[in-house]
Parts: sequence; C-alpha cells; structure tokens
Amino acid sequence: MTSLDLALIGNGTIGALIDAEARVVWCCFPRFDGDPVFCSLLDGEPRPDQAGTFSIELNGVTRKEQSYLPDTPILVTRLYDAKGGGVEITDFCPRFEDKGRMFSPAMLVRQVRPIGGKPSVVVKVNPAAQYGCLERDHAIGANHIGYSGEQALRLTTDAPAEAVVDETPFQVRQTVTLIFGNTEEIRSEITNTGTRFLERTTAHWQGWARALTVPEKWRDAVVRAAITLELNVYEETGAIIASITTSIPEAPNTARTWDYRFCWPRDACFVVNALGRLGETRTTERYLAFLLRMADATDDSRLVPMYTIDGSPIPAEHEAECLSGYRGMGPVHVGNKASEQQQNDIYGEAVLTAEPLFLNSSAALMGDTALLSRLEEFGHHAARLYQVPDAGLWELRGEQRVHTFSSIMCWVACDRVSKYAERLRLADRAQYWKSRASEIHETILRRSWSEKLNALTATMEGESLDASLLLIPRLGFLPADDPRFVGTVTAIEQTLKHGDFVYRYIERDDFGHPENAFLVCTFWYIEALAAMGGKRRDEALALFEKVLSARNRFGLLAEDLDPRTLEQWGNFPQTYCMAGIVDCAISLDAGPSGLPHSQMRSMSGGRG
Repeated sequence: MTSLDLALIGNGTIGALIDAEARVVWCCFPRFDGDPVFCSLLDGEPRPDQAGTFSIELNGVTRKEQSYLPDTPILVTRLYDAKGGGVEITDFCPRFEDKGRMFSPAMLVRQVRPIGGKPSVVVKVNPAAQYGCLERDHAIGANHIGYSGEQALRLTTDAPAEAVVDETPFQVRQTVTLIFGNTEEIRSEITNTGTRFLERTTAHWQGWARALTVPEKWRDAVVRAAITLELNVYEETGAIIASITTSIPEAPNTARTWDYRFCWPRDACFVVNALGRLGETRTTERYLAFLLRMADATDDSRLVPMYTIDGSPIPAEHEAECLSGYRGMGPVHVGNKASEQQQNDIYGEAVLTAEPLFLNSSAALMGDTALLSRLEEFGHHAARLYQVPDAGLWELRGEQRVHTFSSIMCWVACDRVSKYAERLRLADRAQYWKSRASEIHETILRRSWSEKLNALTATMEGESLDASLLLIPRLGFLPADDPRFVGTVTAIEQTLKHGDFVYRYIERDDFGHPENAFLVCTFWYIEALAAMGGKRRDEALALFEKVLSARNRFGLLAEDLDPRTLEQWGNFPQTYCMAGIVDCAISLDAGPSGLPHSQMRSMSGGRG
C-alpha cells in the first residue's frame, strides 16, 4: 500500500478497507478487534503468494471508477477493458432491521455484474490467520469454499469455486455473488440473497441519513462523516472504537504506531456528541449504557482509559511479527499499553456523554434521578483527581504531570452534574456540585495561567502549550472573548501552528518531536476561531474548506496530516477527525454568535 486513498465499508460488527483496484486490504474477523484476515494494508510490498488478500481483477483493465452509493457505505467499483468489456463490483456489509433487531453479521458481500462486452475476471481469496503468519487450508463444498483456522470462515458463492481456488480467469455472464465470513446460515439462492441484503442495506442507510439534521452547505461532507462514525459503533454492545486499523504510523518511519481498535471514553464521547447534534441519539443511549456497565463492574465506579468492545481486558501490547507494517514501516502493534495509564479527564467525558439525555427533549431515554446518582460517582472521582498528575489526553508514556486539560475535564464533570441536578430541580445537589466546580475553576486559572506567555499552559505551573486548550469555550470553561482565552489562542498560533495546521504540542516526548499535524487540533482551532467571531470567523471558514480539501476522494480522514504535502498518516479513518467535520460544519453554519454553552459538545484526545 502506498496511500490511504481507501474506502470504508462496514456494518457495526466488521469494517473493511478497499483500494482503487477493488482489493480488500484490511478486514478483521469476527469483529473490529479480531484477527486481520485481510491484512495487505500492513504487509509491505505486494507478493504473488501473499496471504491476507481478496481481489477481483478484470483482465486487460484500462480504466477504473469508484464511488459510494449516495448516503450509504456501499462501494461501487467499475472496471473497464480496452475491448468495451467491464464489470461493476458492489461491496458492502449487510445491516438492516430484521425481526425487531439489527441484522449486522460478520459478513462481507461482493457482487460482480457485467456492464459491457465479455468481461473475464480473476478472483483471488487468500485469508490469513494469526496476524499474517499463516495461510489457511481450504476445502471446496457444494456452494462454498471453507477455510480452516481457530475461527472457521467460508466463502459462499455462485462463482466457479475451482477458478477461485486456482486463481484462473472466468467470464462474467451474469451477476456473481461472493459472501465471505459467517455464512453457514445462507441456504437460499446466493445472488438472490446478496441482492436482497443489498436492497435492505441501502434502504437502511439512506433512511438513517434522511433522519439526520444536517447543515445544507456541507451536507455531503457531514453525512459521509456521520456514516463513518456510525460504522465504528459496535452493534452488540454500543462500544465505539477510535479506528478500525492498528499501527498506521503517524509519520514516515516513526515508532508511533498504535492499535486503535478499542473504545476510549474520550473519543467515544466526541463521537456520540457529534452524532447527537445531528439528531442521532440511539448511539448516545447505547454507548452510555455500555460505559455504565463498565463502571458497575468495579467496586467504586472507576473508569479506565480504554475498553475492549465487549468490556474484556485489553490484550498486553505486543508486536505482530509477521506483518512488516504500512509501506514496511513497522512495528505493527496488537493491544495498547496506554490502557494501564492514569488519565483523569475521562470522568468529565463520561458525564458529558449524558448531556443529551438531560438537555435534549428529543432523546428517547431522558435523564432521571437514578442516572444522576450514577453520574455523581464520576463527579466524586473528578473532584478528587483534578490536581493529581496523570498521562494526559495525549497519553504520554514518560513523566506524569498535572495536565490543565485533565483538570478542566474534572471541572466539566462537576459543572455538568450541577446542571443536570438543576434540570431535575434538586437544588441541594445542584449547589453542592456547583461549589465543587467553582473550586476547580479557580484553581486552574490560578495555577495554569502564565503571565509570561499570556496563556493557559499545558500543565499547572508549566511553560509549554497544548492545543487541547482550544476547546475551552466549547466546554464552557471561559467564553471565547475572554482575554485569557484570546491570549491562549494567540500563543498557540505563534507556537503550535505550522502553515495552516495545528500540532498538538511541539515539545519532545517519549518518541522525539511530533512530525505531522494532529488533524483534530486543527478542527478545534477552526471552532475556536468561529466562536471568536468577526474576521476570525472568516478565517475559520477558509481553513475549514482547506481541511475538507485534504480528505481522500471518499471524504475520509486519517489521524495526522503532513502540512507540507497534505498527505494523510495515522490510523484510518479516525473517528475524532470525522466528528471534527460535523462539529465545524455546525459551528460555522450557526452564524457568528455560535452556540450557547449548554449545547457544547465533547472532545477527543490522542494516543502518544
């Protein structure tokens, strides 16, 4: 793989990345954090015998076209040869309501339809096992090819099975369907089944998109971002992953390669609030239920920096030795050691996640005294931790410090619990939490303010800057026209802004100095400018358009961006970057006055 010019398809159980050649280059089974059965994205240079591949090749191809079906994650690839022949490949993962539940199996469907001439194709299916270390043995059945392994997989198809196994050409005279994954229950005629799944999946996504409340000016960008966010929500539990990939490096030849196939309360809060602003509250309700289950599993409602999608322990961080990495730039990591860190901001994000349930009358499940009581447990943790050193939202693996952003999120926890109690007319609880919030607020402004820099600093009594403080007005900590925030923005512009893009920080960390811009920070900067109004809002509009132009041709963004070449790096697609599209579009569409703090959203973090 030489670029992230990839399309994402999925259904809330699995996600797959497909390149311009119609090759599935990444897909884990039986769920997001499973074994990457198709893993050529992280396997260096292509090789004839490479395991982990799934391709459909048109003989003599001379031209290619690719696009999503409107308002869906269904990808259509058209390949043409020099003689007027061609095929149309439709790739999707089934998702639709069936018998009162969401049908979203671990299943990848590929339909190949002739669109001219006498097209001949070669289908190559070589699923890997154990992170690229093993090829799977196969056996041909009546209408399928079975693949061995700890988790048995099969390709159910009406294509000639021998041609698929032998990788020999066959002519496509009518629609051919290939259904990979958990397909044992498919009993009816295969192409009819695939077509029925396609029709119902198309209807589901287009209906879902129609129900969103979207800014008209950037409608297509926002809908694509919203669909991408929803694809990262694990249907079975409501947990939300940061990205479907692991170990795409943040910059060329860096050791910054991390596994993002886990649920961070920070990132998940950012996702549910972005979707909630579009009117999609089911995701909020399901994710909050997941988070509360995780807290209830402890003896004091503790939270940790990240969870697996079913709440089981995070695997110990280790390297997948058989995968050389994106462009050969390893290591490829499985698991994430940041799960062992202390990150004090997570309680603020947990409380903020529930905001729509208390302040949005359209939510199906409204916040009540029982929910408030559970959120107060998070508030107690926040009130205890706001001056305790931690790894921070950037998950620094070296020395712990009292990070200003973590302290602000502890303030958010107490402030929002106070507001929820006020909404429920519980005056004594509202006053109690308001008092705790005021104490934290005063401490932060006293200990994190630098007269020398005329800015709030990354840490208490520190001398460096942190782009996360661009979120201050969005969180309601200070208004956008407060001189202390204006000074902080100016200092960040002078120090962290390189060209048009903002770095999270520039000081040396455990792995050296950051090389590329952390894209979500630029979105935070755009929102800050929009909130400041006047000419600054005009700057925000121009910069937002520039960031949109950096998306790949499918409207997707990775975590990092080279500010010189606009090349994307880092895990892909990245949920908090896609949520940044939603948040900035809404902020800029709202007019110069912006939104009241009661409607402010959550934030994301990094990995480091």
